Amino acid sequence: MVAELEQLVLLALVRLGPLAYGVAIADEIEARAGRPTSLGSVYKTLIRLETKRLVVTRMGESTPERGGRRKRYYQLTPAGQAALQTSLEAIRRMTSGLRAVRFGEQR
Repeated sequence: MVAELEQLVLLALVRLGPLAYGVAIADEIEARAGRPTSLGSVYKTLIRLETKRLVVTRMGESTPERGGRRKRYYQLTPAGQAALQTSLEAIRRMTSGLRAVRFGEQR
């Protein structure tokens, strides 16, 4: 199972494909989930996902815009795809059959 931010990062990787790098991932999460996320928390999450072998990295070419520095790109592994699928299926099962959710009301 993956944590919420891990799930959002994995989903951003799917959406961004081969162009997934730290800033783009943070921007994608903010734009789609409406959740401002610090770059530090995104990189910490990416390191954790890499340790779990759910993502792999590759270095891009150096660019003049970055002062010759190279970007680190991230990609899901097959294990990452499976973990994301399992996590999304759990959410679907938990929400299946729910009508409008009203928080704070007693049942």
